[in-house]
Amino acid sequence: MTNPTDRYIHAATRENTRKSYRAAIEHYESVWGGYLPATADSVAQYLAHYAPTLAINTLKLRLAGLAAWHNDQGFPDPTKSPHVKKVLKGIAELHPHTETQAKPLKLEDLNRVVSWFDEVLRSELCTRPRRLTLVRNKALFLIGFWRAFRSDELTRINIENVSVAPEKGLEIFLTRSKTDRSAQGRVVRVPALLQLCPVSAYLDWVSEAQLREGPLFPGINRWGHLSEKSLHPASVITIIKQSCTLAGIPDADEYSSHSLRRGFASWSNTQQWDIKALMEYVGWKDVKTALKYIEADDPFLSQNNKRGLNLPDSNM
Repeated sequence: MTNPTDRYIHAATRENTRKSYRAAIEHYESVWGGYLPATADSVAQYLAHYAPTLAINTLKLRLAGLAAWHNDQGFPDPTKSPHVKKVLKGIAELHPHTETQAKPLKLEDLNRVVSWFDEVLRSELCTRPRRLTLVRNKALFLIGFWRAFRSDELTRINIENVSVAPEKGLEIFLTRSKTDRSAQGRVVRVPALLQLCPVSAYLDWVSEAQLREGPLFPGINRWGHLSEKSLHPASVITIIKQSCTLAGIPDADEYSSHSLRRGFASWSNTQQWDIKALMEYVGWKDVKTALKYIEADDPFLSQNNKRGLNLPDSNM
């Protein structure tokens, strides 16, 4: 008989986290050849073995997976051993690693991608499946940028949780995310703009696809049939890379799921947003996290502030 608490315990951990933990255990056992339950000494040797080749953050993720396994099985957690902690600290000192950040999608490039979408959509050769895909992707880019969403946040939006005020903006109820651990989720607002408007893009997409319920950004097959399931977050990354490539943007492979968020954060910095206002808008709790997303000023962005691309108050 299934324990009634099991489903709540399962829900307490994100699916991506569970996959990462499983991968960590598989790496420790199958790749390195370790045994479970592990000892502090074996964990320390494991860390030392991969110190020259794996980033410190990857090693920490491996430790988190090992810790979760031991805690779930009722064994003492060897990763909390002072010996393991000293080894990890030493690795960080001797093998410093510069964290790779996603390339921000700047406003100039966002405009370029959207212009490419519009150009193809005007073509007489644009088929129905192609049109659906382009209209969906345009909405994904604009909502993702102006709301500083990650790919996993975009794929959790359901039509039922979106309300529209055409002259003002969108109100979206977003279920729990990495930046909001509350069970209730949070309500976010997406502004209506004079140019590159996410609200217009949303209305165009919902009308084109005749969406009534389900995921806002479903998969679309080659015949133009919409899936009942949302895009996978990894598919969003592919869409970002491919769209930028087709729009002729250099180094498109450097974009990732965080590129829209980094692009918005850098734009807000050029508009002299207060860091606290940016943190509240995006949902960050830590100043250090916010600062990682902000890049140096771009002259193009400050010029566009004079061209009608001001972002309205986030409270609409």
